[in-house]
Amino acid sequence: MNVSLNEVEATAKRAARGAGYSWGLAEEAAKATRWLCAQGQNGTRALAQLLQLELTRAPAQHTPPNLSSEWQSDDQLCPLATGALLSDCALRLNSSPIEIRNVAVPELLLPFAANAARLLKTCVSLEYDQAVAETDGYDLSLTALIPNHAHQVLVRLGGQVNTPAPHRTRADPDPSDWDILNQFAHRTYAPATEESRLLGAGAGLSDND
Repeated sequence: MNVSLNEVEATAKRAARGAGYSWGLAEEAAKATRWLCAQGQNGTRALAQLLQLELTRAPAQHTPPNLSSEWQSDDQLCPLATGALLSDCALRLNSSPIEIRNVAVPELLLPFAANAARLLKTCVSLEYDQAVAETDGYDLSLTALIPNHAHQVLVRLGGQVNTPAPHRTRADPDPSDWDILNQFAHRTYAPATEESRLLGAGAGLSDND
């Protein structure tokens, strides 16, 4: 299937909200998914994988409580909540790298690193367990596929986008991933009430004769 990036963003936002994320993080999820798709990455699959983990059931367990040292928690970190913190703490990269441990679907950190790169006007690199990603905020290069889970991610300034991925203006989500997003998005729809059903039925119950 083939969809526009606008449709990707709208569906991702509803899906993240349906999965229990706040509207703010749902918007971040939507922008992150769109950015990945625009970079030729499988952003819809990454978000579908994350939402199925249902980390919103205990959000505090999946957010680093201490940002003064390594970012970690007793459980795997949510890349959306952690990514938002990375964007907020971008200036700290000027003095030292940020080390993040035990991250679910770490591909979703890339758009937030891109935000930091645009703010700092330089390249930012992310060193995963077996891969390196580099972005200047607008382009992205990868040395290998990003794993579904990362034991350690080191975010630092530097690097160079030598072979950027081609930009895309549309996305080709796998139908099963797209269905998962729409299933979560459906949770945001208000259930029909008797009143709404009657209104939807028009004047079928009225007698105008």
